[in-house]
Parts: sequence; C-alpha cells; structure tokens
Amino acid sequence: MTIRKGNPEDMEAVLGLIQELAIFEKEPDAVLVTVADLIRDGFGPVPLFHVFVAEVQADPSNSEQAKQIVGIALYYYRFSTWKGKTIHLEDLVVKETMRGTGLGYALYSEIIKQGKKDQVRRVEWNVLDWNTPAIEFYEKSGAKVLRDWYVVHMDELGITNFVENKLK
Repeated sequence: MTIRKGNPEDMEAVLGLIQELAIFEKEPDAVLVTVADLIRDGFGPVPLFHVFVAEVQADPSNSEQAKQIVGIALYYYRFSTWKGKTIHLEDLVVKETMRGTGLGYALYSEIIKQGKKDQVRRVEWNVLDWNTPAIEFYEKSGAKVLRDWYVVHMDELGITNFVENKLK
C-alpha cells in the first residue's frame, strides 16, 4: 500500500470512491460533482481541496500491473474565529473490499500528520450518528465527537428560494 498526494489523473478513481461513499451513506443519487469539477477545483490556481490517495498493486505477483486507488482522504483548510487555521476532513473513504486492512487508519493518520505539519489547531470532520464503528474508532484515537452540535446546511434549492423569496 502506498499513500500519496492525489493528482488530476486520479480524479476518476476519486469520484468512484465518492460515489461508493454515497451508496454506503444511503444517498446513492446525491453526488453531482464530476471528474471535470474535481480537476478544476482541486488543481486550479487556487485549489479548493487536497486529497491523499491510497494505492495497492491489483496483483502483488505482477509488478507490471497498474496500481489501483482503493482509498481517499479529501480535505481542505478552514478558518475558525476561535482557533485559527483548521483542516476539515471532508471524506475518508476506503473501498468496501479493503475495509479492515488498516488502510483507513493509514489515511486518517496522514490527515492528522498533515495537520501537525501545517500547525493547525484543529482537524474536524462529520460522522453520521448511525455509523457507530466509525464513532468508536474516532473516539479511541483521541478525537472528541461533539454530540451537542448539529450540522446545518442549505442546499442549492434552499439557496435559490432564499435569494428569490426572502431577499425581496
């Protein structure tokens, strides 16, 4: 297994893992982002995200065979008015067939190491309340799950409705 920074050529595999995550999270039709979006937004003049990819040799006995991307950790920088620069881990995804191999821990560790390298004061992410294995993993690693906070977002339709109906 190799973990490295992702590049534009990896974005098709990255999108495949994002779609696999959406299926796991019971939102199979929620992914709207495209490979072109990922390339533009991750590798343009001002990248909006960064990604680590985990690769494995598809057939370890055949060194000529191409490596396969089987996990990602996609993150971006945020600013907290209380803490300063932070990292937001948007998605940590491991191909279902590779779960339990230590690959998720390796990607998670890479994000935490990146936070230390960048001298951020916090690394943060969201986890679904029903994903108890992930919650237990995070708590065991020393992370705090903030059970008294709610995630709030406004989707594209909500934005449109607000602008068209509330700002008139």
